Amino acid sequence: MDTNKETTDEALNETQQTELTGEHAEQAQATAQPTEEPAAEEKLKQENAALNDKYLRLYAEFDNYKRRTQKERVELLQTAGKDVIVSLLTVLDDFDRALKATETSDDIKSLREGIILVHQKLKTALSQKGLKEMESINKEFDTDFHEAITNIPAPSPELKGKVIDEVEKGYTLNDNVIRFAKVVVGA
Repeated sequence: MDTNKETTDEALNETQQTELTGEHAEQAQATAQPTEEPAAEEKLKQENAALNDKYLRLYAEFDNYKRRTQKERVELLQTAGKDVIVSLLTVLDDFDRALKATETSDDIKSLREGIILVHQKLKTALSQKGLKEMESINKEFDTDFHEAITNIPAPSPELKGKVIDEVEKGYTLNDNVIRFAKVVVGA
């Protein structure tokens, strides 16, 4: 009987241990759940901090990009006309020589030829940069290219609404109007 009693006591102990283990497991689960929540909360805080850091870095990079492009734009505007000015320096030199020649020369014909050559050189230098003169006389008046100074009676019926005289030439730069032609229109 002692063996039965011992077996029964062992069985009871095992049952109690199983119940205790079950209770401990429930307690462990109960304590584990709150532990998981702070861990999940901590993980979310870390993710949030990482995303904020990423956002701040991206914002700083964009801000640096804006500053850099603005600085490049200012530098570009300051040096945009450099190549045009360099190409015009030879024309300026020619004008200086022409002015010197007028001091000592009495030959108007040669002075005129020199001025015509300098004028042609200037026109060539500007046309190489994309500048073109507008042809306006006897053309239909167009507000996209012309600025009417005045209207005068047309000398003939076919000149009504057309440009009769050009007071100031108009110019385009790369097919964009940079100066409207000032014209007299026939009415």
